[in-house]
Amino acid sequence: MTPAARIQAAIEILDQTLAGSPAEQVLTNWARAHRFAGSGDRAAIRDHVYEALRRRGSLAHLGGGLSGRGLMIGLARAECLDLERIFSGERFAPAPLTASEVVPVDPADAWLDWPAWLRPALEESQAEKAAPIVTAMQSRAPVFLRVNLAKADPALAISMLAEDGIVARSHPLAATALEVVQGERKISSSRAYQSGVVELQDAASQAIASVLPIAPGMRVLDYCAGGGGKALALAARAPEAAIFAHDIDAGRMRDIPARAARAGARIGVRKPGQPGGPYDLVVVDAPCSGSGTWRRTPEAKWALTPDRLEELTRIQREILSSARTLVAPGGALAYMTCSLLADENERQVAAFLAETGWAEDARLALTPLDGADGFFASVLRRAE
Repeated sequence: MTPAARIQAAIEILDQTLAGSPAEQVLTNWARAHRFAGSGDRAAIRDHVYEALRRRGSLAHLGGGLSGRGLMIGLARAECLDLERIFSGERFAPAPLTASEVVPVDPADAWLDWPAWLRPALEESQAEKAAPIVTAMQSRAPVFLRVNLAKADPALAISMLAEDGIVARSHPLAATALEVVQGERKISSSRAYQSGVVELQDAASQAIASVLPIAPGMRVLDYCAGGGGKALALAARAPEAAIFAHDIDAGRMRDIPARAARAGARIGVRKPGQPGGPYDLVVVDAPCSGSGTWRRTPEAKWALTPDRLEELTRIQREILSSARTLVAPGGALAYMTCSLLADENERQVAAFLAETGWAEDARLALTPLDGADGFFASVLRRAE
């Protein structure tokens, strides 16, 4: 496919996405209907689509409208591409620019790529960091791997990845974190991944996991486990701890046994609503806005509403209330989100401490300015 044909494909996919269809679903359907498109074509089109969703507001401004065509005109302008050559109307290329589309526009403000209603909340939560965070989140997120220290050290993992054409380097946020700088599409088929030497996990998430209080012999519960990333990271830190995973949706945990087997870890899976207990450490990676990860999930940024954010904060309070009953005397509850907002982070912790009389042992707050996703964690200690 020509570069112009890839742009036209992205326009068609974006129009369906803007109409309400999930981007991944539309991309999959497009690929099935266009078998002639090679892997390189599909990857390029996917990149166009997600870049447009990540920078939807600013690209719509540059392109003259919130449509697939407007976003791709905006992207071409932002990247200083030859508009006349791309929008030529020739075979498989987008139609030529209209007179109104040719008119130059003012530069776009990065805040256009952040929901307007949520701007005061980010500015209140992050103060002088807010504007730089919004700018940083216009760019694609790095790909990170976690080295399974039970099987290898970072140097060996980097060497194994290199054998399969994957270039990775250590990242300062966590001793186990590797940033992939080349060959990311080869990860799942690499020997390092298939043998459990590395797992996909953001560096901020690894940094959070590395400060959680865990030791051999402890009983640990990953209460909102999802795919089990935190449980796996903790198992690698303390192989002799008894680690369990629980989630209200059993389907989210379906990959945990296979991932644990690959990593050489032992993780017990609890049935939804039957978490067991008590535990020395309960980890609560709570449902949240995901605002710290919106570089990876740009659709979620535009889908969030004030009502949904209010609902999420209510759910977080309910989960904290339930999870605290599972903590043994003297044990700890680690509350975490991938949010940048005080309503989901600091205020939730303050309310919990006021209600329970527990103590806060530690707190860590990261933003994309630290090089990875935005993440927040607070370790809350129950009295003996």
